Amino acid sequence: MTHDYDDIINLPHHVSKRHPQMSMWNRAAQFAPFSALAGYEDALKTTQLLR
Repeated sequence: MTHDYDDIINLPHHVSKRHPQMSMWNRAAQFAPFSALAGYEDALKTTQLLR
């Protein structure tokens, strides 16, 4: 039984000669969570203070 990626799974990892490898710190930052609602937390705090 063959799977979709059986033909490429054991190939060596490509390393670019043109572009330097990105640091692990920068790679992780790309996938870090972000706040989709900028200022939402501040608005909640302000509302709580006004009550």
